[in-house]
Amino acid sequence: MRLTDWQRAFEEHLLAETPVAGIGFAATLLGGPTLDVETGLAIYHNAYLSRLQDVLRQDFGALWYWLGDDEFASLTEAYVRRYPSAHYSLRWLGERFAGFIQEHLVAEQSAPLAELARLEWAFTLAFDAPPGTPLTLDDMARLPPPDWPGLQVTLAPTVQQIFCRFNTVETWRAAKAKSALHAGQPLDAPQVCLVWRDQQICRYRSLEPAQTCALAGMVSTGWCFSELCERLAVSHGEGAPLQAVSWLKQWVQDGLLERRIP
Repeated sequence: MRLTDWQRAFEEHLLAETPVAGIGFAATLLGGPTLDVETGLAIYHNAYLSRLQDVLRQDFGALWYWLGDDEFASLTEAYVRRYPSAHYSLRWLGERFAGFIQEHLVAEQSAPLAELARLEWAFTLAFDAPPGTPLTLDDMARLPPPDWPGLQVTLAPTVQQIFCRFNTVETWRAAKAKSALHAGQPLDAPQVCLVWRDQQICRYRSLEPAQTCALAGMVSTGWCFSELCERLAVSHGEGAPLQAVSWLKQWVQDGLLERRIP
């Protein structure tokens, strides 16, 4: 057997559902005085699965807390069988976990679980994203008055947006605190949760619908600052410029925005 064929057979063994090795592959190996081939291969098989599950427990700790050891182990085993690790770095192992939950479970159960998985994955993405060059309050103070009306912004690279229909943020906080869960409760109105990195610390904030629309208008639709004020005038009247400045200051203070260069 060539080395590449042997490596492929070993990989197939690790990814198989059973720890029992095929006869042809097992025949290429020699056992030792205290460990036979079948037992050794079973140890490798089980250890590989256990290592992948340990990575997923680290990345999805709140989901693990919600489901408990047995259910989480069953779900993650099904996941790595369906989507084996295909990247040299285990950092990407959980990339498809939220989608798999929706595929694997009935809709009533999968919706809140998948939403929590997306939130937890957002923290991973935010932590690893490049820093970019977020605007600062000093940058805004130096902005010439004639440039304010046409100011356009975009999200900094670390910022992730999660659309929440359930009390996912509350569930995540309770899991982190190891306190009682009231998980999977629908919200009265959907919210957007922002997750971003600030000085190597991941932070999060839930936005009310009005602020969500204002932020989306600027970073997605491409409103300039004067357009933001015009849109807010419909709901805030004469207070629109003050509200626009207040929100913009908060977004900049949090490090959420970069200047969009036309």
